[in-house]
Amino acid sequence: MAGRKIPALALLMLLAAPSAAFAGEEYLTQAHGNILWTLIAAILVMFMQAGFACVETGFTRAKSAGNILMKNFVDFAAGSIIFFLFGFGLMFGLDAGGFIGTSGFSLAGTGLTDPDSQWTITFWFFQSVFAATAATIVSGGIAERTKFSSYLLVTVLVTGLIYPISGHWAWGSLWLGDSGAGWLEGLGFMDFAGSTVVHSVGGWVALAGAIVLGPRIGKYAADGKAKAIPGHNIPLAALGVFILWFGWFGFNPGSTTTADGSIGLIAMTTSLSACAGTLGAMFTSWFRYGKPDISMTCNGALAGLVGITAPCATVSPAASIIIGIIAGVLVVLSIDFIDKVLKIDDPVGAVSVHGVCGAWGTIACGLFTSPELNDGVGGLFYGGGFGILTTQIIGVVACFVWAFGAGLIAFNIAKAIMGIRVTAEEEMKGLDISEHGSESYNGFQIFSNE
Repeated sequence: MAGRKIPALALLMLLAAPSAAFAGEEYLTQAHGNILWTLIAAILVMFMQAGFACVETGFTRAKSAGNILMKNFVDFAAGSIIFFLFGFGLMFGLDAGGFIGTSGFSLAGTGLTDPDSQWTITFWFFQSVFAATAATIVSGGIAERTKFSSYLLVTVLVTGLIYPISGHWAWGSLWLGDSGAGWLEGLGFMDFAGSTVVHSVGGWVALAGAIVLGPRIGKYAADGKAKAIPGHNIPLAALGVFILWFGWFGFNPGSTTTADGSIGLIAMTTSLSACAGTLGAMFTSWFRYGKPDISMTCNGALAGLVGITAPCATVSPAASIIIGIIAGVLVVLSIDFIDKVLKIDDPVGAVSVHGVCGAWGTIACGLFTSPELNDGVGGLFYGGGFGILTTQIIGVVACFVWAFGAGLIAFNIAKAIMGIRVTAEEEMKGLDISEHGSESYNGFQIFSNE
């Protein structure tokens, strides 16, 4: 073979072979990196269930602590299975008219070993922990007076129907691309990690439940004046807030589902907003009540986290601080308004933290989106006009109407089938004993009619 000339095309193929092999190896490395990053983020979000459990337990009374924990376990256990069987397909399946998904139920057709299936399985797990989060938000708003059996039914409806349908409107294309896109996506609706899709939806369902249930015994005096019912363990609640803050670094940066350089900026805006929310709520409560209130400060941190969840990938660090401060102020004012003016009993402030601040964060996209981070299109404060803002308001209103309306229907269905509220005697005794036959703090329980 010595002295023979190699054809030009063959030479090019030989030269290109190492590059092609390297490109293929690089692609597989990136794909495996994406799977690993998304899985780690999902695990962080799953740990937020512990945070929610601590916050809700600490902000409520000792006699119902076990009931709160049971609801948090059920949210994840039952919610994950229902989301696997029904919710995922409704949320991410092939689109039908922009309103609902129609495929992917029980991950039908998905293998176990090929690369595409490996990604689908990882993506399902990531989305399942988001569904559990939406359901868990409801728990705090209806604490201390709800039948456990009725709550289980509501959890099934939230994770299997309510959350997935509105989720399809905004995020339907995330699995199958344009063939799964919902109608809000078509309008250009922005909600990177779920200020509205997850948090507001959970908050509005909680609002519906609190209205249907009515307030706890002793919450309002005969003249209608609101009475404080202090939580039994503020250190536990504060620990829960820190756990949630930690988990949020999976919630927001993990929503890239891609291991790339953007996750650092998203983590930064997420943390800055939480810090600003903490300070905003602390100073607002200090001004209003004369003392910096610890429970409001805790809720301020969560408000900042919820508020930045939608715009975390498309705003500057400076803008994230402004968003967080406004969320911190807003959560204090909202809790007071719902409690004292609307006279709706929300024991942990779930409606204000998740519903109201989730709506604020979604609208903030229309105000603070940086052109540098959004293909040259900015929000109102960056010269982009009202285009993004108008779409964001449409999305917020549409999801409120859906989640609140569907929540009212869900709670009334539960009320008609099995009753939704425990008896007055059971409520006074505490749900740990009346609903579960045990005490969370054995030997320390003090019964009262407060």
